[in-house]
Amino acid sequence: MYCPTHFEEHRPEVLWALVAQHPLATLVHQGPHGLVADHLPLLRSAVPEGQPAPQDTLIGHVARNNPVWQVADGQSCLLVFQGPSAYVSPNWYATKAEHGKVVPTWNYAVVHVQVTLEALHEPSQIRPILNTLTDHFEHSQPRPWSMSDAPADFTERLLTQIVGLRLTVRSIHGKWKISQNQPVVNRCSVRDALIHHPGQAERAIADWMSCT
Repeated sequence: MYCPTHFEEHRPEVLWALVAQHPLATLVHQGPHGLVADHLPLLRSAVPEGQPAPQDTLIGHVARNNPVWQVADGQSCLLVFQGPSAYVSPNWYATKAEHGKVVPTWNYAVVHVQVTLEALHEPSQIRPILNTLTDHFEHSQPRPWSMSDAPADFTERLLTQIVGLRLTVRSIHGKWKISQNQPVVNRCSVRDALIHHPGQAERAIADWMSCT
């Protein structure tokens, strides 16, 4: 990923926060006929309190009919987690009135994670992944659904139709393109325009921006 120095984001807590907030990853791998992209929700594996932190991993699953687990098992893959983004109009730059030397651009935040993919086939490996994903994404519901709510024979059959994924993290990089290359007066004017924009994504990217 091309990333000028002023757009680089290295803080692990910031990178992983974006991953947690935008868990639908684009998984890119080399297929037999070229690059292939899949889209799947992933979660960072939790580390039990008091235990040493292992190498970071992400977990998820795919349909057994999806060839990714056969083609990419043991392969290096790229995960892309896309955060908020917004179009930036030249009209929003405070310096436009002074010299007019402004052009449109796009502000965004994104995390790239290099991983090694491992396919998991045993029900004893897949079930904890399903429970973890379900518990995480259901926790905000008034009455959270759990795997045990479904008939046992149904879930047992489901376990034979999916493949678990464990993705071991090799590197993680972030790019926060949020007008850092602009003078403070322009950063402030762009942020103000985004804050008052009717779109949720625009207001979200404004939260990342600084006027200092």
